[in-house]
Amino acid sequence: MATITKRELVNMVCAQLDNGCTQVEVLEIIQKMIDSITEALGNGDTVVFRNFGTFYAKEVKAKVGRNPKEPAKDVQIPARMVAKFKVGKNLKDAVAKLSK
Repeated sequence: MATITKRELVNMVCAQLDNGCTQVEVLEIIQKMIDSITEALGNGDTVVFRNFGTFYAKEVKAKVGRNPKEPAKDVQIPARMVAKFKVGKNLKDAVAKLSK
């Protein structure tokens, strides 16, 4: 299994398009999509791609942690918002095929 970078993703999309889009245009579209998802999550919105997955923001509760250098001391970890992704059916099914 390989890691695919944004540049490689752009090349893959360009190869699949027959409408003459350039790599620069596809890169701009992908970057705008990423920026839009980021902005929506920053506003507390949920972004849904049916059968692919859902991006959403979730609050992680405050908790007490331990400092590995000084285990006797408690460290307060404040509550915070984090980005989450819930896998959709088609993506789940595609990944499940890897184990067969």
